[in-house]
Amino acid sequence: MQFFHPLAAVVGFVGLGIAAGYSLLTLVAVLVWQWRKPSRDSAQLPPVTLLKPLCGAEPGLYEHLRVFCQQDYPTFQIIFGVRDPADPACAVVERLIAEFPSLPIDVVINPQLHGSNLKISNLINMLSVARYDMLVMADSDAFVGPDYLAAVTAPLLDPKVGMVTCTYRGVPTHGVWSRLGAMYINEWYVPSIQLAWLFGYEGYVSGQTMCLRQDTLRAIGGLHAIANHLADDHRLGELIRGLGLRIVLSPYAVRGEHDEQSLETLTRHELRWMRTIHVLRPRSFRLIFLSFSFPLAVVGMLLSAVAGAHSKAAWGLFGIAAIVRLALHILHRSDRHVFRDMWLLPVRDLLLCWVWFRSFFTSRVTWRGNEFDVDDDGFMRRLT
Repeated sequence: MQFFHPLAAVVGFVGLGIAAGYSLLTLVAVLVWQWRKPSRDSAQLPPVTLLKPLCGAEPGLYEHLRVFCQQDYPTFQIIFGVRDPADPACAVVERLIAEFPSLPIDVVINPQLHGSNLKISNLINMLSVARYDMLVMADSDAFVGPDYLAAVTAPLLDPKVGMVTCTYRGVPTHGVWSRLGAMYINEWYVPSIQLAWLFGYEGYVSGQTMCLRQDTLRAIGGLHAIANHLADDHRLGELIRGLGLRIVLSPYAVRGEHDEQSLETLTRHELRWMRTIHVLRPRSFRLIFLSFSFPLAVVGMLLSAVAGAHSKAAWGLFGIAAIVRLALHILHRSDRHVFRDMWLLPVRDLLLCWVWFRSFFTSRVTWRGNEFDVDDDGFMRRLT
C-alpha cells in the first residue's frame, strides 16, 4: 500500500493532462471547421440523381424530403425507395409528387434483398431507374438548404475525387432522450471526426451524404460489395480509396433530426453506433475512453484526492477540461435556450461511458426494429 498513493497521484495527473490536452485540441478542430466554407465552382454542374431510401413515416419526414425537392440546381432526378407498398412513407412521397409535378420523381417499391443490410438492398433496387452518372445518396432524416446539391457535387468535378461526404449536426425533437441523443452527435462524435480531419485523416464517410459517380461505383463491384456490412459507408470509402481516389469531407453542414422516445431506444441506437466503431477500430477502441475528456478529468481529480496531491496544476488541468466541455456544449447551439440542457452534461457523459463499456459484451444491434448479430469483421446476420 505504500506505493499506492504515489502511483495514484501519477496516474491522476497523467489522466488530467490527457483530458485537458485532448479537449483543447478538439476545441481547436471544431473552431477551424466552423471557419470553412463550401466551395462554389462556377463550372456547369452535371445532372444528378438523388437517392432517398425510406422506411416508415418518421417525425418530420415530409419537411425533410421537401427541402430536397427545392434544390437550386439545374438538372436533378429524385428516386424514393421503399421495400413495402404499405409503408406510410409512400403517402408522403405521393404528396410531394403532387406538389412538384415538374420535378422528375421516381418511386421504387421492391422488397428484394441483396444482403443483410436493408438500406443497401433498398439502394440497389433504386439504382435500376437512375438516369444520371452522378449519384447523391442521402438519409431520410437529413435537412438541408437549397444549395446542398451544388455544394456536395462540386468537388466531384475533379476526376481524382472519388466521393464527397459530410458531417452533420443532430437536431433533437421534443423530449429529454432526443436532446441527449443529439448531444452525443454534436458534443462527442462529430468533434472527434473534426479532430481526426485536422490531423489529416481522410477516411471518414457518413451515410448522411455519399456523393459519387456511377463509373466509380461499378469499379468497386457496385453496392453489392457492401450489402452485408454494418458500416456500409466506411466500407464503401475503403473500396474507393483502394482505387487511388480521394474522399472529400465537405464543410457543408447537414442537419439530421434526432428522435428518441425512451432511454431504451436511445441506448439501442448508441450501442449500434459504438459497436460500429468497435468493428472499424478493434485495437484502438479499448483506448477510446481517452476521448471522454471530462469523465477522465473527474477520475484524475479523484485519484489526486486519494493521493493527497491536490496541486494548483491539477486544478488548472481540471478547469481546462471543464471549460472546454462547456464550450463544446454551447458552440453548436443556435437556439435561444443555450443553457437549458447544462444539467444534462453529467448524464450525457456517464451514458457515453456506459454505452462504450456495454459494447464490449454484445455483438447484437437493433436497426429499424430488426435484430442483427455483427461479427468482428463487421458482417451482419439478421436474427429477426
